[in-house]
Amino acid sequence: MAEHGAHFTAASVADDQPSIFEVVAQDSLMTAVRPALQHVVKVLAESNPTHYGFLWRWFDEIFTLLDLLLQQHYLSRTSASFSENFYGLKRIVMGDTHKSQRLASAGLPKQQLWKSIMFLVLLPYLKVKLEKLVSSLREEDEYSIHPPSSRWKRFYRAFLAAYPFVNMAWEGWFLVQQLRYILGKAQHHSPLLRLAGVQLGRLTVQDIQALEHKPAKASMM
Repeated sequence: MAEHGAHFTAASVADDQPSIFEVVAQDSLMTAVRPALQHVVKVLAESNPTHYGFLWRWFDEIFTLLDLLLQQHYLSRTSASFSENFYGLKRIVMGDTHKSQRLASAGLPKQQLWKSIMFLVLLPYLKVKLEKLVSSLREEDEYSIHPPSSRWKRFYRAFLAAYPFVNMAWEGWFLVQQLRYILGKAQHHSPLLRLAGVQLGRLTVQDIQALEHKPAKASMM
């Protein structure tokens, strides 16, 4: 828990709202983990397809399952995702009148916990699958055996034409929210946090002490 103490001492006690640099850094942490692990699995699968080929074929599903277990563990024990906890942050329930007394070690309430898991784990999985589908449809469009006037071909060509604009609108939504957060006009740097009913804050001294006491108590038992 040493990193939590370092983040706390560097922050202002009066202002527990994390900076844009902290929230972007924790977002980037899990984003970087996936391609790194994917590369390792690819090397293993190419070196020994018999033993490790299934890891490459089912990488998305295996990674999502491991991510689900990891995030559920941290959200229920530290009120934060893995990357948020690493940077000394926690999720605070919006509209909670007892949020000043609620310690991070208590974990998130079930409603906010499962909403958080859905946006942290399920949504990225669906996004990866959608991107692979788009890539597959583009390849099929180049080497298609369907006649040019077929209904299926018109449908997925319309889908491929619309996808870049939908993706740009999605990314723009996040960019606008980050700009509003920088300017102090929003409490969330990501719209997904608002949809999950939580906001990010820094760990307090009481949070850090409770989190350090929890594993110590478990080891004694």
